Amino acid sequence: MKKTANNKDRESRTSFWENTPLDRMTQKQWESLCDGCGLCCMEKLEDAETGAIYVTSVACQYLDLESSRCRIYENRTFINDVCVQLTPADVAKYRWLPETCAYRRVLEGRPLPDWHPLLCGSAKQMKKAGATACDRAVSGDAIHPDDLHHFIDYEV
Repeated sequence: MKKTANNKDRESRTSFWENTPLDRMTQKQWESLCDGCGLCCMEKLEDAETGAIYVTSVACQYLDLESSRCRIYENRTFINDVCVQLTPADVAKYRWLPETCAYRRVLEGRPLPDWHPLLCGSAKQMKKAGATACDRAVSGDAIHPDDLHHFIDYEV
């Protein structure tokens, strides 16, 4: 089979997430793997007795619901003491990461969703697929923490 320029280009673009373990990725690779959906920024509740985790439809107050991006990303763990800085060592223990999360998918040996920005070049497909927090979240700005239980979306 004759290789066309397109096939050659495709082969030369290494899909680093398919052949690089999470803990061996560069910081740039790690950051680019995040699709920016904002779903991990949804407020969660944990039942102290059972350990069950419930994901709510309430977004962290710092999540911009237009862009699905954190407004304080560089300083998030300093400003918001409950914000988690995800690392390769943490991915397996955070079972609340959404099924679509690229970190989770890579860890589990699953492919990235077709709409992932690394595959399609922009976040437009992700938004079109409804895979962001933007379409389903309410801002945590106006929600009192004691009222979060009224906004439970699902149990992990």
